[in-house]
Formats: sequence, C-alpha cells, structure tokens
Amino acid sequence: MEEKEGVEMEQNGNKSVMLLILTTGVFGILNTEMGFIGILPYIAEYYQVSVVKAGWLISLFALGVAVAGPTMPLFMSRFNRKWVMVFILGLFTICSTIAVFAENFYVLLAVRVLPAFFHPVYCAMAFTVAAGLARTGEEPKMVAKINMGVAAGMVAGVPISNFLAEQFSLSASMAFFALATLLVMLATLWFIPSMPVKARLSYGKQLSVLKKPMVWASIVAVIFLNGSIFGVFNYLAEYLGVVSGVAPALVSILLFVYGLCNIGGSMLAGNLLTVRPLTVVKIFPLAVAVIYIALLGGGSVWPLMGLIVVIWGILGGINANINQYWMASAAPEAPDFANGLFLTAANMGCVLGTTVSGHFIDVWGTQYVVLGGLLFCLLAALMFWVQCYRMQVHTPLMIQSEH
Repeated sequence: MEEKEGVEMEQNGNKSVMLLILTTGVFGILNTEMGFIGILPYIAEYYQVSVVKAGWLISLFALGVAVAGPTMPLFMSRFNRKWVMVFILGLFTICSTIAVFAENFYVLLAVRVLPAFFHPVYCAMAFTVAAGLARTGEEPKMVAKINMGVAAGMVAGVPISNFLAEQFSLSASMAFFALATLLVMLATLWFIPSMPVKARLSYGKQLSVLKKPMVWASIVAVIFLNGSIFGVFNYLAEYLGVVSGVAPALVSILLFVYGLCNIGGSMLAGNLLTVRPLTVVKIFPLAVAVIYIALLGGGSVWPLMGLIVVIWGILGGINANINQYWMASAAPEAPDFANGLFLTAANMGCVLGTTVSGHFIDVWGTQYVVLGGLLFCLLAALMFWVQCYRMQVHTPLMIQSEH
C-alpha cells in the first residue's frame, strides 16, 4: 500500500514538473511575441525606420501565427512531441540570438517572422499534453495553468523588454528573449520524457472534423468572444488617458494590474470550467457586457475605473480558457488540430474586434469604443446560447461535466 502511494506521489511530482516546464515554455514564446511591443520605438531609432515600418515586426508575426494555426499543428501532430518542442524552442533561441547581432532591419524581420509559424505548434501541443496529464473531468484545470503562462508572457514581455532597452540596450532585450527560451529548451531536454504519438491520426481524419457544424459554430463563437475582449482592451491605454484622465505613469500600472488579474482569472477559470462549464460559457458574455455598460456610465470616474480594470482583467483571463475549452470540446478526436483552430480563431477575433471598435472611435470618439465590445458580446452570447440549446444530450464532454 505504501509502495503504491509512493509511486503515485512520484508520478504526480513528474506531472507537476512537466506542467511547470510547459507553462514556462509558453511564457517564453509569448514573452518573445509580446515583448517587441515594448521596444518598437528603440527598433525604429536603431534601424532608422519609421515606427509604422517597425510595426511590421508585430503585424507579420501575428499574421504568421494566424496562417499557421490550423496547418502547422496538423502537420506536426504525428511527430514525437518532446522533440518537436525542443526544435521549436531551439528555433526561437537561435532567431533571438541572431536578432541580437542583426545590423539590417530586414534580417531582423526575417528572424522575427520565421518562428511565428511554429508558435501555434508549441502552444497547441502544450494544451494537449496538459489536458492529457489531468484526471478525467479535470482537464480545464491543467489547461488553465498553461493559460497562466500565456497571461504571464503577455504581462511581463512588454515592461521587461522596455526596461532592458531603456536601461541597457536594444540587444539586451533580444538577449533576454533568447535566454528565456534557451533555459526552457534545456529543461525540456533534461526533464520531459519522450512523448511519441501512440495513436497517429491521419491528416484526413483530423481535417474531417471540419465537416462538423459544431466546429464551425465554435470557431465563430471564439472569434466573437475574443473580439469582445481585445476589441476594447487594445484601446485601453488610450481610453484611460483620454476618457478617464489617468496620468501616463498610472496607465502603465493599470495595464500591469490588468495582466496580473488575467493570471488570477485563468486560475479561477480552471475550477469553474471543471464544475459548471455550460453555465460559465452562457453567463460570461453577459458579464463582460455589464463591464462595458459600466464603462459607458463611469469610465471617467477614477476610483470606479480602477475597480472596473480589476474585474475586467479577471474576465480577460477566464476568456482565454473558455475559448480553448470550447474549441477542444468541439473536436476532441483531433486535439492538436482543435488547439490550432483555437489559436487562429482567437487571433482573427482580436483583429476583427480591434477593427470594428476602432470604427466606433473614428465615428463617435474614444468613449464609445465599448460599443464595439458590446456588439461582440451580443454576438458571442447568441452563438453560445444557440449551441448549448442544440447540444442537449448529444455533446459528450460538456453536458456530462455539468452533472
């Protein structure tokens, strides 16, 4: 009996180490992705290009992720996951190292965009492996920890890269990106066991999930839900300055607080989606809508705005988990492909939401950016409620987990 308990404790310890490495790996990759936002002015100055041209480093990376989302995880799904992850982390490390010494802007652009095509592969595999480490019915808890790495990368990437470029040099920021992924690559080599794919799914079988109406409806729902969050969040700094009248230094603090609350929201989401997934999914867009209505009425009131940012940050963390859970549940027979679809749909939602909300700013002013968020909340709510109604007794994963 004691021997059995000891083996179980050792297995749990191994799972914890694996989960920590996966979470840190996602952090390293997201840190590399988001960190360039904090150093765009320094890049423009160093390479003597406009800020708009330097912005290609952001937009082309995002485009690479969106294009690769449904294709690269599918292509790489039959290979040993450990070695795929080592390859991707090594590629990120090499490209960031080249960036440290790059004297030409287009060389920097090339080594920036190349790893973007492998970004969704690592993240999709991390979600899949984390779910596989969980006990039956507790998959959302494990996946939520990976999403904490995503949130941490988004939170830390911008201020850390900005600080290193300001206090030391642009090269120091690039070196930090390389160091982060290098350390995780070494940890993966040392601690992660070989993970060959036991039951290889043909590409045709994985692509066949696209025949399911539930999958396409889930893609649309994720686009709308992510658009509801990022369509407004991407203008938060401007909103805080123009509408709320917050000082620039305090804006940075509030953005950091929002990110920290994202991490807390991700932790909370794991428990909520394990216990009452359908209830959470149906209520969530309405909760976000309440926040936006509060912004319309009290966005210019400073103490209230601070509270709104905290609650909004928590909801932002829950949002990422709902999106991944919904797509994974729509195509459980092809987990890597489903996670790739999730990443593409989430990026599309970010672009679409930002575009629509920006139109409201152009027409009526910054205060009314929330109307774009409210529109996407309504569309997401309609999609989720219709899907939940149609599922009834036919959905194996989500319905069962409510009972």
